[in-house]
Amino acid sequence: MQALIDIKSDLTMEEAYRIQLVNIEKKVNEGHQVVGKKIGLTSIAMQELLGVDEPDYGHLLDTMAVENGGEIPPHRVLQPKVEGEVAFILKEELRGPSITVEDVIKATESVMPAIEIVDSRISDWKITLPDTIADNASSGLYVLGDNAVPIQGVNLPRLNMELFQNGERVNTGKGSAALGNPAKCVAWLANKLAKYDISLKKGEVILSGALSAAVNAKPGDEFSVRIDQLGEASVRFTK
Repeated sequence: MQALIDIKSDLTMEEAYRIQLVNIEKKVNEGHQVVGKKIGLTSIAMQELLGVDEPDYGHLLDTMAVENGGEIPPHRVLQPKVEGEVAFILKEELRGPSITVEDVIKATESVMPAIEIVDSRISDWKITLPDTIADNASSGLYVLGDNAVPIQGVNLPRLNMELFQNGERVNTGKGSAALGNPAKCVAWLANKLAKYDISLKKGEVILSGALSAAVNAKPGDEFSVRIDQLGEASVRFTK
């Protein structure tokens, strides 16, 4: 397990993204594979908390995926939190800078319920925005549901999400919590990445942002997320 650190960062956002990209390049050179991206800070409340006016993003690696209904042993996480969100599976490349919501819908093969386990190397989550960006947007692990639902006919802003911890409903949310529409988050990401000459690629998983507040996870906890029209995903943290 990695050790927690205390940090006071004076990084700019640009420097933080560059650090993230250098670290991801290092992982790829070690044999890891980038399988998608994640979007964070999609709610107005979280943006106001950190004093920003846009989301952030990180990369998903093949080693971050946990099977639906799977287990997460303690050594894989440091101080995990759980979020429920909508995952997009792309069938076409999206390359900014002028991507629209309509472009995202056209390029999406299916949408799925997802659990994101966010994590941080920084003690007690005492982070600034550059801290979390440099730390790959606090990416930890993720779980996808088993149902891949064609995006046509899904009213993304009106989706209802329920998050359960040990069988008790602890959070609810709607698709509109993510910038008004989860597809708008994906469009933002494609346009943001154009600055670094990076595209969203065919086959990638895009986690579009939490639909409610993150919930702390501890060993022994079981979590499930249910999103109407999309189904359910679940995971357990072992002791």
